[in-house]
Amino acid sequence: MPQSLKIELTKNKKQQPAVDQLGFGNHFTDHMFIMNYDAGKGWHSPRIIPYQPIVLDPAAKVFHYGQTIFEGLKAYKTDDGRVLLFRPQKNIERMNRSNERLSVPELDIEPTIDALKQLIAVDQDWIPNAPSTSLYIRPFVIATQPQLGVAPSTQYQFIIIMSPVGAYYSEGVNPVKIFVESHYVRSVKGGVGEAKTAGNYAAGLKAQELASAKGYSQVLWLDGVHRKYIEEVGSMNVFFKMNGTVYTPALTGSILDGITRNSIIHLLKHWNIPVEERQITIDELYEAGRNGQLEEAFGTGTAAVISPIGELNWQDQVLVINGGQTGELSKKLYDTLTGIQMGKIADPFGWMVEATKVYA
Repeated sequence: MPQSLKIELTKNKKQQPAVDQLGFGNHFTDHMFIMNYDAGKGWHSPRIIPYQPIVLDPAAKVFHYGQTIFEGLKAYKTDDGRVLLFRPQKNIERMNRSNERLSVPELDIEPTIDALKQLIAVDQDWIPNAPSTSLYIRPFVIATQPQLGVAPSTQYQFIIIMSPVGAYYSEGVNPVKIFVESHYVRSVKGGVGEAKTAGNYAAGLKAQELASAKGYSQVLWLDGVHRKYIEEVGSMNVFFKMNGTVYTPALTGSILDGITRNSIIHLLKHWNIPVEERQITIDELYEAGRNGQLEEAFGTGTAAVISPIGELNWQDQVLVINGGQTGELSKKLYDTLTGIQMGKIADPFGWMVEATKVYA
């Protein structure tokens, strides 16, 4: 990616929403980053411009063949005014793995992070610093070549938009209710389940709609072949504490390699809490619940960070976990990880990257 980045500042700043009106993904900052790709030329013309609609030809391949990928990460404002990013290199590395799976050209990691830092510097006034708030960052790539042949695009746009957010779930850090999906399939090994691409989420919308109608916040997916191995929640990886050991589904090629998931595994090992990545059946989980061996369950992801799970519903069998209350370990993980992200407690892993010191 070229190093010269043009910046065009807006002449009409938006009115920022009150902290208690943020929600998730409802408001967007004044500026966006955009860069183009053309075969034979590579990535070019990086620029920061006022936030605005994008204009695409109706034949753009993204509309017809779904060639698009995205990422999600957050920036945090500390009490002393610094702006911190949580493991941004991991996001761009994962974005490139998704790019490779979707036949999209890879991005240069360091220049991409540098461009992100400059965008944050331009819009740093949008970063909230109230509890449970942050600046959510959405980088994405879309195929823009106006041609209807089924083949990888020769033109792309890489865009970054940003949104000040509050809690992802209305429940906040309180336990959520999850519906276990037994009919629909989201992904199988060899597909695109481990890529962060729009089609994965579109495939889950019907199941999510049905679960919501029954009063459940999210869907827990089982594997697409045997319909018995636990995979992930629509927006989170999942963990279960059974008999003092924490278990999470192994990365078998059909679920997302979550950055928060990876961080939680690091924290658990740092605390000498046994943690295992392996296949977990839904029958095993329910048996542990009936025998009193299932102590806690929680989801992990950029949006929610840690979300305790208080209830599962599988084939009309309701399993209440930890009395429907937030578990001790879930709370400790949430407090520790958000404390590191907000710069309130020590970061022994070197995860946090200062975003604006050079540019502000």
